[in-house]
Amino acid sequence: MGTENRFSTPEELEKMQSLVDQAMQDGAYGMSSGLLYVPGTYSNTKEVVALAEVAARHGGIYATHMRNESAKLIDSINEALHIGREAGLPVHISHHKAVGKSMWGKSIDSLKMVDRAINEGLDVTLDQYPYTASSTTLTVLFPAWSLEGGRDKLLEKLKNPDLRNQIKESIIHNILYDRGGGDPSSVVVSRYENDSSLEGKNLSEITELRGKSQTTENAAEVLIELIEAGPGFGIYHCINEEDVQRIMQHRLVMCASDGATREFGVAKPHPRNYGTYPRVLGHYVREEGVISLPEAIRKMTSLPANRLSLTDRGIIKEGTWADIVLFDPKTVIDTATWMEPHQYPEGIPHVIVNGELVIQDNRWTGAFPGKVLRKNSSPQN
Repeated sequence: MGTENRFSTPEELEKMQSLVDQAMQDGAYGMSSGLLYVPGTYSNTKEVVALAEVAARHGGIYATHMRNESAKLIDSINEALHIGREAGLPVHISHHKAVGKSMWGKSIDSLKMVDRAINEGLDVTLDQYPYTASSTTLTVLFPAWSLEGGRDKLLEKLKNPDLRNQIKESIIHNILYDRGGGDPSSVVVSRYENDSSLEGKNLSEITELRGKSQTTENAAEVLIELIEAGPGFGIYHCINEEDVQRIMQHRLVMCASDGATREFGVAKPHPRNYGTYPRVLGHYVREEGVISLPEAIRKMTSLPANRLSLTDRGIIKEGTWADIVLFDPKTVIDTATWMEPHQYPEGIPHVIVNGELVIQDNRWTGAFPGKVLRKNSSPQN
């Protein structure tokens, strides 16, 4: 189907179901969806249920980056829970948050919805990264319909004055009321290979550099110009600290970076790639007392292991795999910042993976003892 903005045909849906079935047989733990992003955003709930039903037959879970985390947050929570009920499988909501100033505080409602579903018998968990900014592509501020067909098609649309204006109006709205955090200065370019000098600068600064007044309208036009010149990634300061802490305190929310392996020193990525777990342990446990140390460790170890039914990981016990992080609770802390993200944490001298030291006295040992994990299969296979 590529990136076509349409629902699947019965034949295409059947093919997708067969792919899910094969993946589950090959050892997948479940099925994930990215309903905010192209092409997942073009699907409907019925299609997702049909695929999740296949994962359910194999004992899998449904993990979702929901369709919307701002104005339609509550609708998206409802959709995720509905999919779990209809397909008959556990639901995991990825990096839960309330995006945009108009939605700050809505985590009260979203967590109540989760608790209500759990009380009704649905198996639901969530995860979270401990920051007040998200990170994804710069085109997340573009309307989904404009991204159909990929980059070349988008560039064609932008050459049409009417379509360009529609896209611009949507970007303005998303800056003011969605992931833009209400102000162009809240949108920071994290990676832009076409002009790396812009990395670390926000849209207001870039707008000024281009000789334009710092209005939302001008910032939207500048963003369009950036995308016309090349793809890029951004950081979006659009989350409220009170929501971060409230979500963190929920008993079924685990820690997760939503990050990836980064080439050290390249671009200005989100500091979560380096600092997520030590930030929880150092800042939110030791300095702020938001959750206790044992609770934080549970959210990083046994809770996610249980979510994936990993009975031989996530706890320290004879006969289980020795995945162990040795840290000093008095000194552990993240050092990665928004402007200097490529910094390793402090207070973690040793790390053991599958019983073998990979970090010893703060230095990598050169070992690669990690294993691919497959559901219902020995990790040695």
